[in-house]
Amino acid sequence: MADRILLVRLGALGDIIHAIPVAAALRRAFPSARIDWLVSAKHRDILDLVPVIDRRLVFQDRSTLAAIRELRGARYDVALDLQGLLKSAVLARASGAARVVGFASTYLRERLARPFYTDTFDPGCGDIYDRREMRHVVQINLGLLQPLGLTVVRPEFPIDRVDSVVARPIGERTGGRYAMLNPGAAWPNKRWPPSRFGAVAVALRDRHGLASVVTWGPGEQPIAQETVAASHGAATLTPPTSIPDLVALARGATLMISGDTGPTHIATAVGTPIVGIYGPTRPSRNGPWSPADAVVSRDAICQCRHLRRCKLNTMCLMDIDVEEVLTAVERRLSAEPTRV
Repeated sequence: MADRILLVRLGALGDIIHAIPVAAALRRAFPSARIDWLVSAKHRDILDLVPVIDRRLVFQDRSTLAAIRELRGARYDVALDLQGLLKSAVLARASGAARVVGFASTYLRERLARPFYTDTFDPGCGDIYDRREMRHVVQINLGLLQPLGLTVVRPEFPIDRVDSVVARPIGERTGGRYAMLNPGAAWPNKRWPPSRFGAVAVALRDRHGLASVVTWGPGEQPIAQETVAASHGAATLTPPTSIPDLVALARGATLMISGDTGPTHIATAVGTPIVGIYGPTRPSRNGPWSPADAVVSRDAICQCRHLRRCKLNTMCLMDIDVEEVLTAVERRLSAEPTRV
């Protein structure tokens, strides 16, 4: 029995989304346990919407010693390192937990993390970039619970419903029928051209009567504006959005079209129908969760897998044309929608 449990996953947004089912499974297995999550300040907002967590402990590099003191004061029974970095492993160990669970060294992002664990889970798939691995990262994360005697078949994403002053007027204006287009991504290598997103918006309006709203994050507004300009009035730009705004927008959307990025994973978690556009990352590992969702991928030909920038100056995503994405849209809209 674990009465006090610590999860360590500092970032990034999509990775935190993919770890939420671990917290949900722990809450089901140990309903009276205290479950805390150590997260970076930048990504705390999404965890505020996850009701199965008791405390969100914000980690900032400048206050490492203070964070360790707070962790040790909680007297955790178990700490799970879902990040696999030396820093996250040190923090998990420094919590003073009797058991510290992490991935086997072959799967760690930084193998120096391994000595800080008392228990490990080996996914049995080589390293994290092994192209032969067909399981989703959500399933691999849930495997970290096996050393605790837990086997989870069906992942859950408990995320609270929120009222959003951004999402509400969009839903009212469109009659609740709109597509979310998200052309930005932290990695330039994951960005499909804004002009093509704009052309997709035109087709969504003409073929399906769907308005499009273009979302954007920090530093992405020019890309979003370029998408709107290319849509010839078929798409509008959202105002700046918070994480709760994105959750509400995604819950109300008929469809989302995006690359491998945090907002996509939020939409997947709340059941939004997805068309994903993938290149340097594997959709089998990082793609939409629902089997009804559609993916257009160039992972098989990408020469810059898991690199932020294309080293060949011939981005594989440029090989994906508008009609291929629209074919995926037709396939997804004709499938049974998934809603949470």
